[in-house]
Amino acid sequence: MQLRPDQLPAQLEKPLAPLYILHGDEPLLILEAADAIRSAARIQGYDEREVLVAGAGFRWDQLAQAGGNLSLFGGNLLIDLRIPSGKPGRDGGEALQRHCQRLGNGVLTLVTLPQVDWQTKKAAWFTTLNNAGVALELNAPPLRQLPDWVAMRLARQKQSAPPDALEFIAAHVEGNLLAAHQEIQKLALLYPAGQLTLAQVQEAVLDVARYDVDKLRAALLAGDAPRCARLLEGLRAEDTAPPLVLWALAQEARTLAQLRAQLDQGASFDAACSTAKIFGPRQGPYRNAAQRCPMPLLRAALLQAARIDRMIKGLTRGDLWDEFLQLALRLTQTRKAAA
Repeated sequence: MQLRPDQLPAQLEKPLAPLYILHGDEPLLILEAADAIRSAARIQGYDEREVLVAGAGFRWDQLAQAGGNLSLFGGNLLIDLRIPSGKPGRDGGEALQRHCQRLGNGVLTLVTLPQVDWQTKKAAWFTTLNNAGVALELNAPPLRQLPDWVAMRLARQKQSAPPDALEFIAAHVEGNLLAAHQEIQKLALLYPAGQLTLAQVQEAVLDVARYDVDKLRAALLAGDAPRCARLLEGLRAEDTAPPLVLWALAQEARTLAQLRAQLDQGASFDAACSTAKIFGPRQGPYRNAAQRCPMPLLRAALLQAARIDRMIKGLTRGDLWDEFLQLALRLTQTRKAAA
């Protein structure tokens, strides 16, 4: 059974399922969910806990042995199995499937994994776990949902903040929820319960956001020029390698140019995406971006990308990060061409 993260507290008030599976890209949320499950297990009589970490040299027969040790304790047992790599291997996969056949009888199993890819989600062992237990995928909220996440966290400590303050916090903690959690807790230490002001938040919250080129690519396709500028500033502050930034910008410019050329020749958007190998949900952002960017603009963007490449190689002089910004602003123009 698949649960949303917000459904977990209500589920834990009922008799516990024999198996819980936690996975996702946000360690803080996984840690908090695991803590909640362990706490509920203690309340419901699981007095003993055995922690198994499936790292290098781990023997998977330990999982079967842990499940068979119940009689030694005289009470219910929580098996806390952690798979840091997310890849149990053939032996581990078979052991997990066998374990699912022996669930219950006073044993509760908690399996924690990192973010898993689509291939892992289709693996027999992962499918068996999901079918046999309660699974939660715990990912960091996207930027547009982050102010609501911050507001919820503030409410837990009996504080609130106006929308502009929530957006300020979100922009400064994006991609780093553990640091965000710490910054929010700091607000409870600095200020009493009640409404916070924007000035108080600006005074207290450090800039702990983490930036990556995938976010830059997404902002570029969305036509969000202010966000592109902020992301470039963050990437520069984090000493991100310029060739990586150029690759992100040039890759999208080339893809959009390929789409635009197909559309200008009368191809349908779906056919153009098929030629460019863009499938499924990925098509949405490209549709709007291709409509926004006419071919002359894209040609100019590619020429500018070539100039930046020469600057990186030391063949041309100039302000590299200013060129990145100008290229991003060019690609986020609001001018439209019919598709």
